[in-house]
Amino acid sequence: MRAALSSSRIVLAAAFAGAVAISSAGQGFAQDIRPREPVINVLGEGQASVAPDMAILTLAVVRNGQTAQAALSASSAAMKDVLLALKSDGIADRDIQTSNFSIYPQYRQPEAKNGVMQPPQVIGYEVSNTLTLKVRDLEKLGGLIDRSVKLGVNQGGQITFTNDKPDDTMTEARKKAVAEALAKAKTLTEAAGVKLGRILEISENSMRPAPQPMMRMAMAKDMAAEAVPVAGGENTYTVTVNVTFALEQ
Repeated sequence: MRAALSSSRIVLAAAFAGAVAISSAGQGFAQDIRPREPVINVLGEGQASVAPDMAILTLAVVRNGQTAQAALSASSAAMKDVLLALKSDGIADRDIQTSNFSIYPQYRQPEAKNGVMQPPQVIGYEVSNTLTLKVRDLEKLGGLIDRSVKLGVNQGGQITFTNDKPDDTMTEARKKAVAEALAKAKTLTEAAGVKLGRILEISENSMRPAPQPMMRMAMAKDMAAEAVPVAGGENTYTVTVNVTFALEQ
């Protein structure tokens, strides 16, 4: 009798648990099938341009020698003169950074003997010392390049024109992007015969101007005595926004 009663209780408990599970699943299903709030998603883009107020410049001193020490001494002597000239031109210590330094052996491949390749021979060394500068007074840029070359710079990289604090320009681009998104949303909803509601979400993606290589120097021993002509142009900053609006019923 007790065994039968116990079995009945187990069956009732299982049936109750199943009913609760079905009820919960039904509630979840009901939630899932509720209609979503109608929305419209638009993309807006805004651009703003401004003249650069700073240039990032690379200058390199490359020297060769029969020994690593000889090449290093020659490179260091030339770079010392370049650094003194840069500081005398008003370039602050915080705007001068060694961005690359390397010592490489130079090899020569001997002729094969009796058809057997010989190992390469070290015939000297090359030392390269590269500076990256921030030039905040663009009027000094051409003369600075000219003097650096005369003092021993014989390789260089890129000149990148940029802006130290483009916050105001970015704000202008953001406003234009949002205005474009709003105009698109109004046009679309009017064409569809629905009413535009409140903004539900805004996300932003901003793009800084890509570095523009202006010139490259390589063994520039014969550069003109006058200052190198440079042209800064404008930098264009782009902001895109993704805006989600509700649609009123």
